[in-house]
Amino acid sequence: MSTYRYISETIQKEYSERSQAYKNRLIAWRRGSSIEKVERPTNLPRARTLGYKAKQGYVIVRVKIKKGMRRRPKPMGGRKAKSSYLIKQPGHSHQAIAEERVNRRYRNLEVLNSYWIGEDGNTKYFEVILVDPSKVNISAVKRKGKSFRGLTSAGKKGRPSKKKTPNKSIRAKNKLKKLAKQHGKRAEAEKKK
Repeated sequence: MSTYRYISETIQKEYSERSQAYKNRLIAWRRGSSIEKVERPTNLPRARTLGYKAKQGYVIVRVKIKKGMRRRPKPMGGRKAKSSYLIKQPGHSHQAIAEERVNRRYRNLEVLNSYWIGEDGNTKYFEVILVDPSKVNISAVKRKGKSFRGLTSAGKKGRPSKKKTPNKSIRAKNKLKKLAKQHGKRAEAEKKK
């Protein structure tokens, strides 16, 4: 078994058993700021699979995101029924929100990818891999503002898939085919009687 396999197994074990090391880590993260630069990744095997290398130009940042839906800004233009709600669904995952927040803080760097590292009752913690385009030459880095346009893996998961939800015309055609099959089976059954 490789070293990375052992590391990933110990991390999973710590989380599933809620070990003291995991709890201490969460307490330290809770006391820290919402966006913090980290010297090395917490989950090294996961970071390596997502493209992290221990070289110049790669930066790891830990982000703290509150769980649940987002509070909307105060409504403008009087007390109307349509604007009398407090929370809204953001339309993309906590991980995608974390990537956007980090990209706003570090504008000269580009988001390569991110991964989950832990959560408690109120917050989720993610580590975001950032790359300096001037030092690292990767095709993924050349596209600016990937996290804002939903081009990272977390952003793509939030978009509707074309295979899962076909458009109305395709759905209507499929429905007609299904009805035709059912009708054909009934007609055959009646002929046999």
